[in-house]
Amino acid sequence: MIKPQYSKILLVLLLISCAFPQVSAPVALLSGVLYAVIFGNPVVKKTQKATHILLQISVIGLGFGMNTAVALNAGKKGLGYTIAGIMLTFLIGYILSRLIKVDKKTSYLISAGTAICGGSAIAAVAPVIEARSEDTSVALGVVFVLNSVALILFPIIGHFLGLSEARFGLWAAIAIHDTSSVVGAASHYGKEALAIATPIKLTRALWIIPVSLVSGLFFKSEVKKLKIPYFIFAFFGAMLCNTYFLGMHDIFQLIFQVSRQGLVITLFLIGSNITLQTLKTVGYKPFALGILLWIIMSSLTLFAV
Repeated sequence: MIKPQYSKILLVLLLISCAFPQVSAPVALLSGVLYAVIFGNPVVKKTQKATHILLQISVIGLGFGMNTAVALNAGKKGLGYTIAGIMLTFLIGYILSRLIKVDKKTSYLISAGTAICGGSAIAAVAPVIEARSEDTSVALGVVFVLNSVALILFPIIGHFLGLSEARFGLWAAIAIHDTSSVVGAASHYGKEALAIATPIKLTRALWIIPVSLVSGLFFKSEVKKLKIPYFIFAFFGAMLCNTYFLGMHDIFQLIFQVSRQGLVITLFLIGSNITLQTLKTVGYKPFALGILLWIIMSSLTLFAV
């Protein structure tokens, strides 16, 4: 490990490099992971906070490059898959947790992250079911690692199978855990894939609300800390602006392009948060559950779309 001050300088330099359009989403993510593993991230808490803020800003900005009609059509197509996918994920997650013998709340959080929107869903559901900090950390660790793998692996699989951009966008939105990795993978695959995957994934993220309420009833706990992802509504507002304020098309396109690169920076930050300590904390059973659940749901959704 190098000295913290040098590690911070390297972090800043890598962040600046990710602002250039030549750097793709997978490269940024891998750079972040390698940085964290080799040099150590001395400011993990700050990068985690920056990740959360920058992701929301970038997603809102992507709305300025999308058309409302296309998004609504994609949303209709993805609604049935979303409902079926959420229910099936929790069912399979429950069965696997009994077979592998993973703690009830840990397995439930992993299922929630897989079913809805990764870390955001885990963060929303954890206080509702009164999960311990250890349960939350393990679930987040599993989802963060699998998100990193998905961002790199999904486009490779998509090209190998010859998936169209429309089909890939639908598959990515349903099968990849976190919004950042969905948008990153779809953006890398093509503009049409991005336009389809983003609204479906963000609409899917709104299921945090009913799932959190049902979770409270299931675990017989009081729903007192429900987190609503308000930035999603801002994304749809930006999309409406792009659709109806045609005179500002050039400005909106600039915001869209900047936001795409902002997402690349976000993915670097996400990678920098995956430290060796994160991997050690997880343990093999939760990882086994997360991997099996992810493979099963990814395969089923690929077949379905």
